[in-house]
Amino acid sequence: MTLKVAVQMDPIARINIRGDSTFALLLEAQARGHALSYFTPDRLSLRGNDVVASVQSLEVRDQEGDHFTLGEASRVDMRSFDVVLLRQDPPFDLAYITSTHLLERIHPQTLVVNDPASVRNAPEKLFVMDFTELMPPTLISRDKDEINAFRAEHGAVVMKPLHGHGGAAVFRVLPQDINFGSLYDMFAVTFREPWVIQRFLPEVKHGDKRIILVDGEFAGAVNRVPAADDLRSNMVRGGAAAATELSPREQQICATLGPRLRERGLLFVGIDVIDGYLTEINVTSPTGIRAVARLGGPDIAAKVWDVIEVKRA
Repeated sequence: MTLKVAVQMDPIARINIRGDSTFALLLEAQARGHALSYFTPDRLSLRGNDVVASVQSLEVRDQEGDHFTLGEASRVDMRSFDVVLLRQDPPFDLAYITSTHLLERIHPQTLVVNDPASVRNAPEKLFVMDFTELMPPTLISRDKDEINAFRAEHGAVVMKPLHGHGGAAVFRVLPQDINFGSLYDMFAVTFREPWVIQRFLPEVKHGDKRIILVDGEFAGAVNRVPAADDLRSNMVRGGAAAATELSPREQQICATLGPRLRERGLLFVGIDVIDGYLTEINVTSPTGIRAVARLGGPDIAAKVWDVIEVKRA
């Protein structure tokens, strides 16, 4: 089976192919003989009832500094593709949300991965609140009194933007923290939406586990250990990747989430677990495929395409 595949992503020239999951998906698709096209979200348009984009044919190579070749741009009706990979990174802002509205018009006639309506309706730090029994105590708020009451109850907390990504602007706030007032003011000026305040989990020093689910089933995992002088374990922030296996608790988390992810058409999902607590469900542009493979884990890109091909058949 040969599929026509388009990928909506950030500029391909800027990606770090060693860690980029989108690139891993493209390599696997190309190896299977699928025809690849590329566009950035700003090239997507709605003209009457037609969703169109200026796309370029794409060839990829696992060679740093020379990892892609693009063809000439042409205007294409997006319904002519079998599959569209929705893979640009956050911020999950109005531009991102608008692209999901446009892509929703072609799905499921064209299979969009992940389902654009579900991506829009499942922001990673809000969707996870459907599973509070699996989480550490968590507050979504920008109300100072509410935040202070939460701090008084739980002691040290982590404070981060609701729609942040990649570990940006993540802070630990101590019970008696003289920086809290300034931090609150900075967040209030910078972010219009509420923030996430979560009980601090000291065991994060031993790692923040990224677990990948494909069509609701466990597909692989990597433990991301923060640098000695950093709270954040994200690999783009200096976290070190280590091979890992699932604990019984983590298996339970996957079994609980799996059916809900399948119902929503969230085919490729990355969840974050610290010390047995679920902290995020990443559905926009999850990462981890290449790190898992590099550590001898399963070929997650192949699993994703196995599922896509069955759905397209």
